[in-house]
Amino acid sequence: MMNAAGNSLEARVAWLYFMEGMTQAEIAEKLGMTRLRVNRMLVEARTSGLVSIALNSRFATCVELEQILVREFGLKDAVIIPTPDNPDLVPVLLGQVAGEYLSNFLEMNRVKGLGLGWGATLRETIRNTRPGRYPDLCINSMMGGLTHGLELNTFETASSLANRLNAECQYLAAPIYAGSPASRDIILAQDVFREAFERISANDVAVLSIGDLSLRSLLIRYGLPRDVTTDELVALGAVGDILGQFYDADGRVIDHPLNLRAIALPLSELSRIPTVVLASGGQNKIPAIAGALKARLATVIICDEDTAKTARDLARNGEISRKAQPSGRPSRQ
Repeated sequence: MMNAAGNSLEARVAWLYFMEGMTQAEIAEKLGMTRLRVNRMLVEARTSGLVSIALNSRFATCVELEQILVREFGLKDAVIIPTPDNPDLVPVLLGQVAGEYLSNFLEMNRVKGLGLGWGATLRETIRNTRPGRYPDLCINSMMGGLTHGLELNTFETASSLANRLNAECQYLAAPIYAGSPASRDIILAQDVFREAFERISANDVAVLSIGDLSLRSLLIRYGLPRDVTTDELVALGAVGDILGQFYDADGRVIDHPLNLRAIALPLSELSRIPTVVLASGGQNKIPAIAGALKARLATVIICDEDTAKTARDLARNGEISRKAQPSGRPSRQ
């Protein structure tokens, strides 16, 4: 019988081959073993049932980190995956896992309201959510959308998931940001928006992502108003955003008028939703994820191992190693 260490190594080999697309030679070099041994482990993985359509194993280090995150930050659950060598695979792999998590959650719980944010990870989440029939379920956008077309707009996100689940769909037909805090108040005072936010607040579950302040962020690239710069947000301590609202390293919403212009559920009201899933990863998001953990803005975290581990240390100790600092290299995360 294979011991736990052997099973973990076999699972890692299978992950690198089937999930990250590495060749057997590349895996052998990375893990310091012969190509023949890699080949044998892949054969064993197929015949033993470790690998079927999905990878039916968890890495001990990921499971241990999940338990630490749940214990230290009051989470209901955490799902951690190995960090791929290629950073562009992070939203793809996280989306696969998040789609599986959401599918299982819907099958095991009676959900009437499901709120969505936007982003590349959530797009992959929807693609990997199992089709079903949920006529009593309402999928709704939890924030306004872009005023120009983009595949990852909040409207498309909500409608795509609703179509996949044969569920009802409700849009928040407004821009992400109003022109001023006063105009936002006028918009939200209308009956249609007041009713929409009552529905959003009553969601049973929300599936959201976290943005940072680099050019990797879709919000920074496409959604930030022209009269607001990232420099002024950073100067006030901003490290990331959720639902278009920027917060600092402690997870506190920064004192900037932009947050009062966001047409989205205020972050202070996220706690009214029983299950808030944050699916995000990547080195560029470490400070933002750490802030969300400190403020307990989520009940479920789905993240990659290296990012989650460093974010945990930052949230716990207030320090981050130099090598873990975001690079700012453009990406589609």
